Amino acid sequence: MAEGGYGALTIGAVAARAGVGKDTIYRRWSGKPELVYEAVFTTADTAVLPDTGTLEGDLTAVVGSLVEEFSAPAAAAALPGLLADFAAVPELRATIRTRFLSPAKERLTAVFDRAVQRGESAQDVPVDLVLDTLAGAVFFHLGIVGEEPDADLARRIAAMIVKGIEVR
Repeated sequence: MAEGGYGALTIGAVAARAGVGKDTIYRRWSGKPELVYEAVFTTADTAVLPDTGTLEGDLTAVVGSLVEEFSAPAAAAALPGLLADFAAVPELRATIRTRFLSPAKERLTAVFDRAVQRGESAQDVPVDLVLDTLAGAVFFHLGIVGEEPDADLARRIAAMIVKGIEVR
């Protein structure tokens, strides 16, 4: 990805570099978009689930992982091609949603369950929409607008979300 970009990446090249046959790659991923998505955009999903003691602290850690993920050179190389593939193939969007985004939502649900127990959040917060908002803000800021992340970006995004969903 980093060497030639998304368009130049082939399953054959990945298989050759890994020292396996293409069939080995296709057993795990249906094609290039799924492989690239998992390789580039799931590190935040596998990071240790934050437990800072506050919802804002936990969301800052979650958003910090997203900022790190989206600001990596591989992400910049992958995004244009992935977005085109996602737009063209509805089945791919469904696969990404079920295989990768559902676990991310489950992780964020655990963060909100703790926040509910501490009285920081209502029980009916739409966690999937919060996740979309967090990831969307990071994606737009870094991937579309092309801004460099400052050290305070994750905290500012998390603070806006917490303020918007605070118990009233």
